[in-house]
Amino acid sequence: MKPKIAISIGDIQGIGLEIALKAHVRISQICTPLYCVHLEVLKQANALLKRRYTQALERMECVPINAPKPTIKPAQVYQESGFYSYQSFLHALDLVDSQEAMGVCTLPIHKQAWQLAGINTPGHTALLKKRYQEEAIMMLGCPKLWVALFSDHIPLSAVSGCVQLEPLKKFLGTLGRVLAKVEKIVVLGLDPHCGDGGAIGWQDSIVQEAIKDVNDRLGRALFLGPMPADSAFAPHMRARYTHFVALYHDVGLAPLKALYFEESINVSLNLPIKRVSVDHGCGFDIAYQNKASPQSYLNAIKWLVSLSRDFLES
Repeated sequence: MKPKIAISIGDIQGIGLEIALKAHVRISQICTPLYCVHLEVLKQANALLKRRYTQALERMECVPINAPKPTIKPAQVYQESGFYSYQSFLHALDLVDSQEAMGVCTLPIHKQAWQLAGINTPGHTALLKKRYQEEAIMMLGCPKLWVALFSDHIPLSAVSGCVQLEPLKKFLGTLGRVLAKVEKIVVLGLDPHCGDGGAIGWQDSIVQEAIKDVNDRLGRALFLGPMPADSAFAPHMRARYTHFVALYHDVGLAPLKALYFEESINVSLNLPIKRVSVDHGCGFDIAYQNKASPQSYLNAIKWLVSLSRDFLES
């Protein structure tokens, strides 16, 4: 029996619909995808893609959502498409909550379009935190390299104020619990060279204290660091370690995407549901040009399918 997976369709002005159409035949071999989108919208996308995916389209199971059917205007930011992607996400979550699907895979949204639609949340992860009242942890990567984010979609100017002892201890403790099978996790520093003993910053002393406290409570040296972020991803480090913690979004994701852009996925940890996403944005620069790679999407679906046994046996 193939697991059912709810697909949140993302912003229809970007590459999400192309990826869904392009990958359907392959993913339908390992799961039953439930697309939270109107069939008419998929037909629009297929027409813009010169009807290359008509056979796949005819086999796709669509779950209409509670939103007006918008018109596709490639690479444009619109309130209507922002609202549509938001409603698609909510409907996908409803399918998982009602156990009609074992997990949800999200295609990329456009955050400005959400704002135009009056949705006051910076993205998927923030909405998940609010909906499930849990500190969802964003972890991106692939089997070769995983990066968990202490702070995600906040301005750089706000990061320093977030690096406080108690929140960091709570984050590392939660991460250590959900990644209990991981042998070592490297924690990146915040200041250059981890502050050089206070010469160019002091906040990494907080990171060091948090690591010690959490390791003591876990009864093992799971977390290592803080390690200077400029050398943490050097080849000799990646040869030894596969899991890292970045205190700021771009510090961890820049090297990850430089190394494994198409392979990586975005996983939400510490939630009562299984959620995964592609590790890229809407791709407006290549929207409806048949250039989008479905590899991250395929990997995301495979990750969910790998977790399906527990769901099906529960």
